[in-house]
Amino acid sequence: MATKIPDAPKIGMVSLGCPKNLVDSERILTKLRSDGYQMSADYAGADVVLVNTCGFLDSAKEESLEAIGEAIAENGRVIVTGCMGDEADVIRAKFPQVLAVTGAHQYEQVVNAVHDASPPIPNAFVDLVPEGGLKLTPRHYSYLKISEGCNHRCSFCIIPSLRGDLVSRRIDAVLREAEKLVAAGTKELLVISQDTSAYGVDTRHDVRQWKGRDVRAHMTDLARELGQLRTAEGRAPWVRLHYVYPYPHVDQVIPLMADGLLTPYLDIPFQHAAPNVLKAMKRPANEAKVLDRIRKWRAICPDIAIRSSFVVGFPGETEADFQYLLDWLDEAQLDRVGAFRFEPVEGAAANALPDAVPEEVKEERYQRIMERPPRSAPRNCRRRSAAYCPSSSTKWASPTRRTAPSARPRARRPTRRRSTATSFCATWVRDAGPATSSTFWSRMPTITISMAFRPEPRAIPPKPRA
Repeated sequence: MATKIPDAPKIGMVSLGCPKNLVDSERILTKLRSDGYQMSADYAGADVVLVNTCGFLDSAKEESLEAIGEAIAENGRVIVTGCMGDEADVIRAKFPQVLAVTGAHQYEQVVNAVHDASPPIPNAFVDLVPEGGLKLTPRHYSYLKISEGCNHRCSFCIIPSLRGDLVSRRIDAVLREAEKLVAAGTKELLVISQDTSAYGVDTRHDVRQWKGRDVRAHMTDLARELGQLRTAEGRAPWVRLHYVYPYPHVDQVIPLMADGLLTPYLDIPFQHAAPNVLKAMKRPANEAKVLDRIRKWRAICPDIAIRSSFVVGFPGETEADFQYLLDWLDEAQLDRVGAFRFEPVEGAAANALPDAVPEEVKEERYQRIMERPPRSAPRNCRRRSAAYCPSSSTKWASPTRRTAPSARPRARRPTRRRSTATSFCATWVRDAGPATSSTFWSRMPTITISMAFRPEPRAIPPKPRA
């Protein structure tokens, strides 16, 4: 008699906010999948819906509350987690029917809440989880989160109150995860945290054994070891460093880029350039020294691409301060630049600062900074991107060249269409996507579970001659 395998409970997920939240969602789903749960692509098919919230800005909180309300209206069985989980009283006052509320990166509590709401059904006949875990990103790239929290106390930011002080992961655990991701097909690793340059400071750069050698929990050691990884084809994956503060030891990773161990790319949150504004933000204010270091970086690695984002309309920012920022950008010649208007967020020290900038002035400055052209992308970066992502160097749907009647007809080149790897609903600042991006969007993704993929290109036969 055939054994009937019972249907497993299904989980729906709505993941809001930054890539670090996305990694949290991936870890939660990976654990639930290993426990026997199935994933649902819509509300109707889910036994429980998880909403991973963002609480960084007031507008993000509003969006999180809207997402919770939509999930309750469409499904009714909702568990809330993420940064807004620290405001459980607000969530329960508005939505008393929520099954459970947990805080940021509280994976075990989330999984236990799901188990209570819809217990897993044991099933020994099905292999549930791939070795690399479940991903909400396309297969060719993965985020690699190396730490939680932040030790900075920037006046505009409440991340430390939401996620706590810096807590670094063990370096052997990070490298083991990276190795599994590459073995599972990842071609590009995006290293993320709140402050990548500070990795290991909280553990005093703890030393662990990896592949028979001692490795410190330090950004330079991590970068060097990630550069040793190889794909199944024997090629080095792209490794991009994000959220890099320009500490002195960042200079040590530039030669690794020149040697081909790291992708020549740095994501640095400069936030501003005017000394007065940086001081009010409680940010490092030696902008002239930073320009000198950028020049040295480019002398060592001419192909390096630098991306950053900036705040306009910060309290006390004068027209002279803003012009200083524009002049600094002209000098720095960054490759990708985004900006966002200052927005007061509850709990931020900047709210108490005098001389608030009017909204119309914020908008005018935002438009001015976004109209400035970025530095041309390095040629070698585009060349290297074609190795893993041919579409990044393809001219999309370029018209076929007309030929004379007597000329031999040519077959048209296949038309390639851009794919939307993930449905995005923008709320802050982001790049248009790893590896294949050539456009900068001035917003950060709110990522949902729905996916769309590029269809296989079809060769179009030539038209017969008249």
